[in-house]
Amino acid sequence: MLTKADNDLLTQVENDAPLGKLMRQYWLPACMSQELPEPDGDPIKVRVLGENLVAFRDTEGRVGVMDELCPHRRASLYYGRNEEGGLRCLYHGWKMNVKGQVVETPAEVRREGAEPKKIQHKAYPVRESHGFVWIYMGDEATMPEFEPPAFANGTNPRISIAKINLPCNWAQIVEGGIDSAHASLLHSSEIRPTGNTTRAGLAETHTLTRPSVDKAPRLHVHRTEYGMRYVALRTPITNPETEEYARIATFIAPCIVLSPPNGTYSTIQFVVPRDDVSTSFYFVGWTDDQTEGEGVAQDVWRARMGATVGVDVDEDYWPLRTPANRFLQDRTAMRNGSFTGVRGIANQDSMMWVSMGAISDRSKERLGTSDAAVAQFRRVMVEAVKAFARGEPPIGTVEPRTPHRRIRSFEGVIPKGAEWQTLGILPE
Repeated sequence: MLTKADNDLLTQVENDAPLGKLMRQYWLPACMSQELPEPDGDPIKVRVLGENLVAFRDTEGRVGVMDELCPHRRASLYYGRNEEGGLRCLYHGWKMNVKGQVVETPAEVRREGAEPKKIQHKAYPVRESHGFVWIYMGDEATMPEFEPPAFANGTNPRISIAKINLPCNWAQIVEGGIDSAHASLLHSSEIRPTGNTTRAGLAETHTLTRPSVDKAPRLHVHRTEYGMRYVALRTPITNPETEEYARIATFIAPCIVLSPPNGTYSTIQFVVPRDDVSTSFYFVGWTDDQTEGEGVAQDVWRARMGATVGVDVDEDYWPLRTPANRFLQDRTAMRNGSFTGVRGIANQDSMMWVSMGAISDRSKERLGTSDAAVAQFRRVMVEAVKAFARGEPPIGTVEPRTPHRRIRSFEGVIPKGAEWQTLGILPE
């Protein structure tokens, strides 16, 4: 359990909240590149850390992310004209380029010989990389160099991204991503035990296999300079006397989870707070020349994750399964063998996260042995927030540090008692 004060530190990001100030020190995903498919295309609304923003791709293909409201009279730029190198407000024609510089004010009278006013709209630095538009929302004087994500290592990365906007706090989602125990129960209809230790993710059937029937994993947690890693050890079906089935997940502050790989691909989650009570959840499946497997096609990946537009989510990526329709839970299916009555791992997860309420009251919890990683995540982030408020550097930014490109998670059968802490960490 957490005190109310620490729960507030863990969950609140809006305005001057200490966690929000910390998260602004990192490059964060604002949207997927494919949401801005073409130059001079439709602008989109983006919400990050309690700020309403607008994103657009200009005539040259460059992306801008800025305050949604025009600096002139505060009309929404979402309805504006994206043309000729900038986004033009419909109200009085003011136009901003991707850096937020006001380049045209057609309704203003300019005195003869006078220099035009230099007006700067609130806009954030942008980098576009590996399927995402990233923004930096902190002080540009302390802006770190953009670090490509973990899946950018190697050559020829094959990436599939599923996006879901969820009406709950970000921490509930991260905690689900580092909670190994729930998979054996909540996802038991999608995860099948097998004696085959090579295991695989069967994309066509949306079913995963695991070489264990053990529902009570033994957790060991290792704190790192960038966050934490933990291993969940289960008794395997084959060679239980000499081997253990290990699943290692990694948390990289402030909001990245590398969940264990699934045979044909690796996975990573970006859990970006929209505000205190909603989150943009990006689930990436990828493979490259340094990982095994062929990856998974974009449409298949989204179907598995419950993120297909028009089927699972609307055009703005909000789930069609909600508390109002009981998440479309099928009680007949439950009586006939389905554990949850909801198909799809992500749909099952989101049902649990959203059911906790907008912000879970952790002061009323009763944690058990299966929650060791969750408890460590909370300690890591609460301490990181307090340290940054004292003037210390943001977590994970002090050298020597482990570059994200070297960090991986792990899944496999290992000898009993084997060292696990470095499994999945690539050499320098």
